[in-house]
Parts: sequence; structure tokens; C-alpha cells
Amino acid sequence: MMTKTSIFGAALLSILATGASAAEPSILVQSTTSTQNSGFYDYILPIYKSETGVTVNVVAVGTGQAIKNAQNCDADVLLVHARAAEEKFVDGGFGVARSDLMYNDFVIVGPTADPAGIDGGKDAVAAFETIADKKTLFASRGDDSGTNKAELRLWEKAGIDTEAASGDWYRATGSGMGATLNASVGMGAYTISDRATWISFGNKGDYKITVEGDPVLFNQYGIILVNPEKCPSVKTDLGQQFIDWLTSPHGQQLINDFKLDGKQLFFANANK
Repeated sequence: MMTKTSIFGAALLSILATGASAAEPSILVQSTTSTQNSGFYDYILPIYKSETGVTVNVVAVGTGQAIKNAQNCDADVLLVHARAAEEKFVDGGFGVARSDLMYNDFVIVGPTADPAGIDGGKDAVAAFETIADKKTLFASRGDDSGTNKAELRLWEKAGIDTEAASGDWYRATGSGMGATLNASVGMGAYTISDRATWISFGNKGDYKITVEGDPVLFNQYGIILVNPEKCPSVKTDLGQQFIDWLTSPHGQQLINDFKLDGKQLFFANANK
């Protein structure tokens, strides 16, 4: 005959076993704010879970911070948009391999009044030169994100020292893309944004795209499995499964199918 203690113990073991078996497989992805702000994950991750049973948890920060987090082994997969930094991550042994995933482009946005007179231009560097020459307000993310890195490359090409202009016409928000767009609208400043976040941004007011279509505004996203040799906690099989799914013909078609107000936000280009 079982005692009350043994009955309680057996019941507890049963509960623990049931909880363990019911635990869902999951992975952690360090990613950019642009993919989060655009609604991309809200769209694609439920599909992935329904097809695989795997939950994907996302930490959305600037690319620079996402890479640091992954280097600290706080990730299974890295999905960001700063190719040089991604390749450095892999070359340093922190990533197994890098794959192109999808792309869109950056756009320069500003008030309809267009105080710098750059509206309709297709030369991003020339637009930046004009903004600096006229000392028109410009809001930078200033957060080492992929967008911030792209912006700084343009200032460098334009030969502009933004540190010298900091606090004057050049304002760094230290914030994500959505917050920086809000700050830009609030202060009447130009800024640069990835197109997906701009399309999904709900507080445009009298703002519009002023410069687009320059090849230097191309915005490539890459995906990387964190190296289990550096980070033994990495869920290698589940992480690689997610990458393989996104880069498969099925995953790539789902990326192309993601639209907002009839506009395609990302263009799949894995294995091209």
C-alpha cells in the first residue's frame, strides 16, 4: 500500500514528466529593429511554428548590439543587415556561415516643405552634401545599427564630419528606427530609414520620401548560425532548420508574399 508521501511523490514526478514532454522546442534570434518594426516576424513566425512546432523568440535591437549579443552566446541565429560586420563575425569564428536572405533599400525622408531642396533626387551622397551645406536638421539613429552604419558611410563619401556637427544641425537619437522617425517628424529633420519600416510607420504626418533609387542605398539582410564551438549552448539543429526553412524556395516565396498596403517590403535573394 502506498503512503500519502509516496503518492504525492509519484504525482509530482508525473507532473514534472508531463511538463518536460510538453515543453516546446524554441530558438533565440538576435535581429534588427527593422524586421521587427515592419511586422515581418508577426507575419512569418506563426507560419514557421505551425509547420515545425518550433517557437522563435526574437530580440530586436540595432545590428551592432545584435552582433555583440550573439558574440556573448545570447543567440542561436543572427539576422542583421550590415554585411561587413556580418563577415567579420563569421571570420572571427562566432558564426558558422553567412547566407544572403533578402533585401530592400534605404530611403531619405523629410518634410514636404523640403528645406534642403533635395526632393526627387536619386544621388544620396549629393543629398547629404546639400543637407550639410545648408545645415538643415538631420536625425541620426546613432546606435551602431545597420541603418546607422549605412548612413555613416554616406557621410564619409560626402566628406562630412558629423562629429563636428553633432548637437548643431546633426542630431543623434541613440534610438531605434521608429523612435528616430518620430523624432525627425517632431523636429522637422531629415533622416534615413529602411523602406520596410518607413512603409509601416504610422506617424508620417507631412513627411515623404525625398531621395530614393541610388544603388548605394541597397540594403541586404544576412542570416548566420552562431558557432557552437564558441557557444556550446547553441541549438545547432534547430537553428540550422530555421535558416534552411527561410532560404528554401518555400521560405523565400513567403518573404516575397509579405506586403503592407499592397507594397512588398522585402525581396528574397538567398542562393542567388
